[in-house]
Amino acid sequence: MKCTLLRSNSFINAAKKLAKKDSSLAAELETALELLSENIYDTNLRSHKLKGKLHGSMACSVNYSVRVVFKIVKYQGNDAILLETIGTHDEIY
Repeated sequence: MKCTLLRSNSFINAAKKLAKKDSSLAAELETALELLSENIYDTNLRSHKLKGKLHGSMACSVNYSVRVVFKIVKYQGNDAILLETIGTHDEIY
């Protein structure tokens, strides 16, 4: 069953900023989000739990350098994925 993807304002703003820097990122992001909604633990995403200031969140890879930070939340009685932010490894961690 596919999970609903909920995009936070900070995710939307960060995604727009990254898309301006790298126009090919949009297609990679779309593919990664489709995989994420179908299976959070798809091996292509390299999903993992985060520690420290991001404890309680998870991250997955869009490509070699770009990560998406997300949480699993309840939305209308079902599990959903709240996309918190997106950025390079150094920007996020």
